[in-house]
Amino acid sequence: MNRCEWCTSSELYMKYHDTEWGAPVYDDQKQFEFLVLESAQAGLSWITILNKRENYRKAYDNFDPKKVARYTDAKIKKLLENPGIVRNRLKITASITNAQKFLEIQKEAGSFSNYIWSFVNNKPVIGKWKTLDQIPAKTDLSDRISLDLKKRGFKFLGSVIIYSHLQATGIINDHLTSCFRYKEIKNT
Repeated sequence: MNRCEWCTSSELYMKYHDTEWGAPVYDDQKQFEFLVLESAQAGLSWITILNKRENYRKAYDNFDPKKVARYTDAKIKKLLENPGIVRNRLKITASITNAQKFLEIQKEAGSFSNYIWSFVNNKPVIGKWKTLDQIPAKTDLSDRISLDLKKRGFKFLGSVIIYSHLQATGIINDHLTSCFRYKEIKNT
């Protein structure tokens, strides 16, 4: 079975690749989860975050943006003491701000999913990459979305992080054309 080569170093990576990465996500809570995790990943490897994902789910109330938006200084202190997550104050406070802004977008657009999918007219962008080195780290699309989110007050979500988010949530299908998931996702 052919897979994208980036995922073959661990069972966790392969499972994530085979079942989640690149599959279109329309669920707002899942969108929020990926925003928090992608932001936490800045400067780290994705496998580091995947290894901490279950800890994040517990620490972040299963990524309920309404709960995260109300986190207090006491909760921030507790998160900073939690060895199961990335203990970076800027990333943690950004996740709270981002939850608040996420809720504003939900109110405005009906859902965050409606908002983010509107940038691609509700149709996934299908890459045609044959090798990993062809895949960009960011694009005009991720630049536009990142800029819009920053204007709305989001933090720690630059164009590279947003591009990773778009890949993870299937807004962009960047599986290599030789990967078994490329056609599966393309045909959904």
